[in-house]
Amino acid sequence: MKDIATPARTKEILAQYGFQFKKSLGQNFLIDTNILDKIIDSAQITSDTGVIEVGPGIGALTEQIAKKAEKVVSFEIDQRLLPVLEDTLSPYPHVQIIHSDVLKADLTATIQSTFKQDQDIMVVANLPYYVTTPILMKLLEEKLPIRGIVVMIQAEVAERIAAKPGTKEYGSLSIAAQYFAEAEKVMTVPASVFVPRPKVDSAVLRLTIRPKPPVEVRDEEYFFKVFHASFANRRKTILNNLIHNLESKEKKKEIEQALAQANIDPKRRGETLSLEEFALLSDSLLSCLQRH
Repeated sequence: MKDIATPARTKEILAQYGFQFKKSLGQNFLIDTNILDKIIDSAQITSDTGVIEVGPGIGALTEQIAKKAEKVVSFEIDQRLLPVLEDTLSPYPHVQIIHSDVLKADLTATIQSTFKQDQDIMVVANLPYYVTTPILMKLLEEKLPIRGIVVMIQAEVAERIAAKPGTKEYGSLSIAAQYFAEAEKVMTVPASVFVPRPKVDSAVLRLTIRPKPPVEVRDEEYFFKVFHASFANRRKTILNNLIHNLESKEKKKEIEQALAQANIDPKRRGETLSLEEFALLSDSLLSCLQRH
């Protein structure tokens, strides 16, 4: 049987089911098997690997994963695609489709009930642009027992996630992702390999989960608040952002003390601070604010 991810086969499946794309679900189906091979190579899937996929569409990526992996669990929100997937993936009994919004799913429970204990698990997906960040943050923040995440996402978002301090792409998303994982942009993917064709290019991003974060912080939740506040207005200094978005003008003295204690110039901007500096700042703020 011909691969799903070819223009002719995709067209045939869409016509057979009279499928109409829903703009609200950000549906763009891949029609290039070479790109799919590269995604799967990046994920280093073996016959022992369990894979979680999000948004299988008509099964183009799912089919290629299924040829390599031991078990695949795929979350699909669009009910109209369930009969299509049942048909296109019928040669792969080790693929399970779950009709659910992945953002509402209990992924820990799914992993426990689906995969073997201590199994090598990867998340591999072609993510809809409009929910890329919430899905990635859910996967990272829930500290799932996974080796990593390989996703096709908007090129600009991939660059932001993998960005280094001091670059215009670097921001709170870079820090949040890099706290949990090592981030690396694998390749840029042109808009021409999708149906319908998106307005922007995509990229394959690989996140390798860290055994533990690269910095230790006293309060993880507060650390996240600190760097989010620091980027609230990119043109403002770190001092102004912390006053207006984290604490208040009444706490200016304590914030200045914390910055001095962390050896950070209050005139610097958030995008110049490294992960280590944010960790130091977060702990210093906690101790200075608690003292007063």
